[in-house]
Amino acid sequence: MFEALWGLFSRDVGIDLGTANTLVHVRGRGIVISEPSVVAKDLKTGAILAVGAEAKRMLGRTPQNIVAIRPLKDGVISDFDITEYMLKHFIHKVHDRVALFPRPRVIIGIPSGVTEVEKRAVQEAAMNAGARWARLVEEPMAAAIGAGLPVQEPSGSMIVDIGGGTTEVAVTSLGGIVVARSIRIGGDEMDQDIVSYARREFNLLMGERTAEDIKIAIGSAYPLDEEVSTFFRGRDLLTGLPRSIEVTSAQIREAIDPSVQQIVESVKDTIEETPPELVADIMDQGIYLAGGGALLRGIDTRISEATQMAVHIADDPLTCVARGTGMVLEDLVKYSRSLVTETYAIMPR
Repeated sequence: MFEALWGLFSRDVGIDLGTANTLVHVRGRGIVISEPSVVAKDLKTGAILAVGAEAKRMLGRTPQNIVAIRPLKDGVISDFDITEYMLKHFIHKVHDRVALFPRPRVIIGIPSGVTEVEKRAVQEAAMNAGARWARLVEEPMAAAIGAGLPVQEPSGSMIVDIGGGTTEVAVTSLGGIVVARSIRIGGDEMDQDIVSYARREFNLLMGERTAEDIKIAIGSAYPLDEEVSTFFRGRDLLTGLPRSIEVTSAQIREAIDPSVQQIVESVKDTIEETPPELVADIMDQGIYLAGGGALLRGIDTRISEATQMAVHIADDPLTCVARGTGMVLEDLVKYSRSLVTETYAIMPR
């Protein structure tokens, strides 16, 4: 009874704690925050200068004493203190800490391949950031729920969540994950592929942010009906002077192909491990793509050709995990089997 009344005032939140972006879903309000997972810090004073979009604008453009930090790498926490500060910033942004109001309950999406230590780190960061309790849900399960797949039914559903740091492939049934595969390949790796390609083919040094812009503008995983072009802009490694080179979408496709191929192989390997009854269900329903990587042109066609199955891109794939965490918050009893673990705070701090 007390918990139910408490819940009326608490703005419970679901968080997609991603390598590239963090999304926050508030129960009853939907997604209210979608910002880059970047924090700007002054090394001289130790002060945090900016969080999110404002901090991302500083990437590669700061003086020596200011660094723009991405506290998550390959889907897991690489800088605990900065992650904790970032979570606290986002939680406080949506949850005004009035003395009479309780702290929020928090559900966080995590990659399916993380260790127990990494799970504990995420929970502790959330608790220290002001959560009353923190529960974890694996990102592919949250993505499947957010995409509207029938995860509670006794039938197989396949989700491929292509994020910034990881790609999660999972087959779900009866509220749980039957087979899962997590590889540390995602949008960031594709950006690095483009940076390496520019250096190798054109002796051009360019930043990852520029590479990301090029990937979004003309990147593709499958030949386009009409190839397009844009410009590499960076510093010539031979002369040290600025240089601009026109490149086509076919060249960018060649650059990111190693990462795309690893994602495709991961999907095929997961299908090989899936029980035959569930494979039959997936053949009927098709494979669903979520995450920012699902927006890469032709990725659905590439996976469809490799698996000989229909491939669908989920509605608003960028927000699937965040929406999934929100749906779990709305009905914790229904989705109890989908949760990884839980930790309760004995007393609000």
